[in-house]
Amino acid sequence: MQRAALFSGGDAQMAAGDLGELLVPYMPTIRVPKSGDRVYKTECAFSYDSPDSEGGLYVCMNTFLGFGREHIERHYRKTGQCVYLHLKRRVIEKVPGASGGALPKRRNAKLFLDLETNSDLNSDDFEYEDEAKLVIFPDHYEISLPNIEELPALVTIACDALLSAKSPYRKQDPDSWEEELQASKHAKTLVQLDNGVRIPPSGWKCSKCDLRENLWLNLTDGSVLCGKWFFDGSGGNGHAIEHYKETGYPLAVKLGTITPDGADVYSFDEEEPVLDPHIAKHLAHFGIDMLQMQVTENGLRDNDIKPRVSEWEVIQEAGVKLKPMYGPGYTGMKNLGNSCYLSAVMQAIFSIPEFQRAYVGNLPRIFDYSPLDPTQDFNTQMAKLGHGLLSGQYSKPPMKSELIEQVMKEEHKPQHSGISPQMFKAFISKGHPEFSSNRQQDAQEFFLHLINLVERNPVGSENPSDVFRFLVEERTQCCQSRKVRYTERVDYIMQLPVAMEAATNKDELIAYELKRREAEAARRPPPELVRAKIPFSACLQAFSEPSNVEDFWSSALQAKSAGVKTSRFASFPEYLVVQIKKFTFGLDWIPKKLDVSIDMPDFLDINHLRARGLQPGEEELPDIAPPIIIPDDPKALDIDESSVMQLAEMGFPLEACRKAVYYTGNLGAEVAFNWIIAHMEEPDFAEPLVIPAFEEVASSGAAGFGAVGLDNQPPEEMVAIIISMGFQRDLAIQALKATNNNLERALEWIFSHPELEEETEPAMDMMNMANNANANILAETGSEGPRIKDGSGRYELFGFVSHMGTSTMSGHYVCHLKKEGRWVIYNDLRVCASERPPKDLGYIYFYHRIPS
Repeated sequence: MQRAALFSGGDAQMAAGDLGELLVPYMPTIRVPKSGDRVYKTECAFSYDSPDSEGGLYVCMNTFLGFGREHIERHYRKTGQCVYLHLKRRVIEKVPGASGGALPKRRNAKLFLDLETNSDLNSDDFEYEDEAKLVIFPDHYEISLPNIEELPALVTIACDALLSAKSPYRKQDPDSWEEELQASKHAKTLVQLDNGVRIPPSGWKCSKCDLRENLWLNLTDGSVLCGKWFFDGSGGNGHAIEHYKETGYPLAVKLGTITPDGADVYSFDEEEPVLDPHIAKHLAHFGIDMLQMQVTENGLRDNDIKPRVSEWEVIQEAGVKLKPMYGPGYTGMKNLGNSCYLSAVMQAIFSIPEFQRAYVGNLPRIFDYSPLDPTQDFNTQMAKLGHGLLSGQYSKPPMKSELIEQVMKEEHKPQHSGISPQMFKAFISKGHPEFSSNRQQDAQEFFLHLINLVERNPVGSENPSDVFRFLVEERTQCCQSRKVRYTERVDYIMQLPVAMEAATNKDELIAYELKRREAEAARRPPPELVRAKIPFSACLQAFSEPSNVEDFWSSALQAKSAGVKTSRFASFPEYLVVQIKKFTFGLDWIPKKLDVSIDMPDFLDINHLRARGLQPGEEELPDIAPPIIIPDDPKALDIDESSVMQLAEMGFPLEACRKAVYYTGNLGAEVAFNWIIAHMEEPDFAEPLVIPAFEEVASSGAAGFGAVGLDNQPPEEMVAIIISMGFQRDLAIQALKATNNNLERALEWIFSHPELEEETEPAMDMMNMANNANANILAETGSEGPRIKDGSGRYELFGFVSHMGTSTMSGHYVCHLKKEGRWVIYNDLRVCASERPPKDLGYIYFYHRIPS
């Protein structure tokens, strides 16, 4: 019997024995998913194809990886795996009933419960139909499912387990991944009473007990009532749920959580937090405009403290009809829940030709040589994301209504609008305590994290991150001896301070602040926002001015002294990234944001900031290391909070900064920074500081720096201190081993063995690059120095990332890019032609060099 004849057309009936016989050769390769196995049944490993796509998705029955039609053959050739589960979702027109209406029908609904539905479809006329087939390669034999009676038991169990497997992106740690909320069954049909209720912008209280916290707005009748009482004494008196029991009105939104991105909604009937896809309409019924609302750390609207209404409106260009853009380079990205920082940065990154060539240009080679699990390969996922954004496959204009109607009568072919970066985010944030969470993050920190990964995963002869790299010359001068020291470090971002003292509208700001305080005291709506206007030239001047060096130790005086530092560009990068330092720390250590308007130029010339090196008449500070002071009792060591704050303002986790200052003996922010660079990849990097017991650290002269390891390796803290003084790592380890890890004797040993230092001279050329005060990444170094693309310091603006909100822990990011001569706004999935690009309110700016 010829097998090809058995499945011609897919209509032939097969006996149970025939099916069993067909699958026997492949049974050893078919696996049943176990706990811990990742099953990718919603997204291709190489593209953004899914069961919704025209070709469906093929899931390997051995590796549980998913592949679109374009990529399934590659996996088959590479692995030899032959059996795949083909998943396809169709949208079909409902069958009319006898009365002329559509009959509700849904087949195989359980197959794709974690697939999203298209909210644009009229569910009264259309429905989803899910299909599953076993496909055997290379001849594409198909076995329709379910075929429980005919298939071998192992195959049936494997198929059922695969179809019911949970999302691979759902993590076990509740702090690192929040449970995905489901849309409430009441959202679409919610009845709202036309009772004239309007909710004021502030001053809310429970209508039954006058409580002013944990308040919930019932979305049916507009009642404002308190939530339930919690065991710790917080919460409320439970009047909101009592109201539901009396009225049956099911949905309520928590006041103080409403932002332009959504709100916290609870369903009393379903007894869980839910999504309300129509929340904007439901809130508007009671006079609440979501664009006018914004959450703060204490749960109050931002407007109650400091109005930022215009910031959200201006940056997102609200109130202006924007023309949607489609095609290659105009693809949006779905917000996965506070993932807008990632989307905004990646849109800017893949607008740069060097990144396009490195990943999308090399896509066939990257995919062909990817590991067996491409979901865990950085270059594969970068190429996948770049192709998704640039190909235009997932950014197609909607079809005209008459064409849609014709197509719907046969089968709905979905129009792709944007991509979901779930796989990319899961991989790139793996192991990072912040980016792996669903919390909002700092786009600047993510940019540096990405550059770090690009550096560690070379994709070809040229590293695309080279376009951002530049050298900074730092000139440090002892104010007493007037002697100087010149060092160089690698950087990727120019950080511009905000020169608040240079505001051109100081009188308006003073008047606004007085009115705001009066309104706050009287609990009235705040006055219209007045934003500080800062000249860009003032910020550039503040960048170039000398700054004081905390805890400066002068080698000329052999003592602590006053010192100043100035920074200049030893090289100019191909692409200049400028960060406006809008975020600072309040007295409560909560990051705060300076709400300012800066007249950022379209064309920028910073050639006057070119470094000049040692000048005639200047005398260099002698190369003498400061003495190392190790306390007798490590618990008695006070932590220098000013150094901690300096490091925290660079974007490092607060606890890591405290550890760095502690373990480097309060020698200043620069030495502590070197400790951070040496330890930032450790899993407990951001964990709270635990001061060890005296007995654990007092031995071998290493008090306060950790005990000696079992392999006799010196403590990394001590190695980092010696490296920070300009010595080679190998030499530091050799000296510590030779002196039984005694730090002071190790330094004496190094000075008494100058011949060893000379032997390692070529490898020490770039040691001072560890002084990088912005970037978390050290470039690959060697006898040739770091890879740089020096040139003119004249630039043109081509993009900027903007932040809305009070701090890096909250808010929203969008990206504006200049493409084909016009500005385009990328706001998650929404990509439109920009009418009023808010260049004065940006956070991170991207400039490209103007050819000489």
